Amino acid sequence: MQNIKRLVFTFFLFTSATILAQPDSLFFVDPALKIDLGWNTKKEVGLTLNQVSFTNWNAGGTNSITAILSGNAAARYRTETYFWNSSINLRYGLNKQEGQSLFKTEDVIEVISNFGLEKSPESNWFYSARFSFNTQFANGYNNPNDNNPISKFMAPGYVFLGAGMEYGRHINRFSLYVSPITLKTTFVLDEDLANQGAFGVKPAIYDMEGNVIRNGETTRQEFGMLFTGQFEDEVFENIKFNSRLRLYTDYLVNFGNVDVDWEVNVGMKVNKYVQATLGSHLRYDHDINSEIETNEITNEEVVIEGPRIQWKQLLGVGVVVDLENVINGSSEP
Repeated sequence: MQNIKRLVFTFFLFTSATILAQPDSLFFVDPALKIDLGWNTKKEVGLTLNQVSFTNWNAGGTNSITAILSGNAAARYRTETYFWNSSINLRYGLNKQEGQSLFKTEDVIEVISNFGLEKSPESNWFYSARFSFNTQFANGYNNPNDNNPISKFMAPGYVFLGAGMEYGRHINRFSLYVSPITLKTTFVLDEDLANQGAFGVKPAIYDMEGNVIRNGETTRQEFGMLFTGQFEDEVFENIKFNSRLRLYTDYLVNFGNVDVDWEVNVGMKVNKYVQATLGSHLRYDHDINSEIETNEITNEEVVIEGPRIQWKQLLGVGVVVDLENVINGSSEP
């Protein structure tokens, strides 16, 4: 937990130093410039491929190929007094190694929608309400040869619904959302995983013969505080940087234990269609233990190893198509 706190502190220290170093050029828009009102949409699809092949290679190695299909769409609407932003992000990736079964490397379904109402014409703060939903397409396994899935579609599924304040009305490329009242619902809509008590839901209760007396719960609700910060910009020509940090803590159970979800992506555009991507995704959820044992008679859980930092990295080259340009017949690179 101390490592998480140090990580979050380092992030804010770096962000604060950057803001103080370049206050005029990094975030702030000239107040004289008119805000872009009305609709602004974005639609993209992409395919990223990685392939490694060996023939008589004396250092050894395993032939493999990885493919990741992605799609994202966003719609933003602004008036002088309110805004509404919605986005959907879909990703699915597969890897095939020689002599191994096909297994997935990426699996994301994410929907975010937020509404903001102007606090005052002179303020950058908005009253804001936000909804987000996350789950996955297919079963997940510890390794390709496993038969018992550790996750499925809507197991888990996460819904955040809350209200608070958002900073970003007159700021370009940067937003900050703080919600002191956020309801987090965890769904485990699979009987086996729910009975195991996966992802923090209450497990099933069994009798002395191993029969289920009460099924495991399929939902878990928490009430707490949510913080979300996002920064997106073209830091160099044809190099885009995007970072999103989400912190959540529950008021009622283990207040102060912070769930962390931090995603950083760098997109390097080669030409109109080809793009190299470097990504990092870090997670920490206090409710997900790394290893547990269950008493076969009482179904009492014994934690062998508690929650750990989850980290995923991505490096690939692929094709990204801006559907807005295709639909509108744009020839811009």
